[in-house]
Amino acid sequence: MVKNIAIGTGRRKTATARVFLRDGSGKIVVNGKDVAEYFNSEEQVRRVHQPLLVTSNENKFDVLINVVGGGLNGQADACLHGLSRALLQVDPDAHTSLKANGFLTRDSRMVERKKYGQRGARRRFQFSKR
Repeated sequence: MVKNIAIGTGRRKTATARVFLRDGSGKIVVNGKDVAEYFNSEEQVRRVHQPLLVTSNENKFDVLINVVGGGLNGQADACLHGLSRALLQVDPDAHTSLKANGFLTRDSRMVERKKYGQRGARRRFQFSKR
């Protein structure tokens, strides 16, 4: 049985990520797949790695992430948020660098709901004078 050092929960839009930190060699696994295999864009993989790079913990921890909901971009940001929170439990001194990069702030932007009598949240149906 491998012991978890820290657990962090990250959220973005409708995606939720549970992040488990363990002592290890720097391997990141997302939903049972390697991070580069799960996220198809290099930018998304880089986003997930950023908290480790900022706190210089690239090869100290193995990271296990369970993420559900949303799309791949929202999931990548949820992983970043959760990983930052987990790293904060391990090393409270990393707070200044994580906060300065904005990794600890939950991005509260959500999709605005569609209103009745309209085509979308703000888009109206086409107006016909005659």
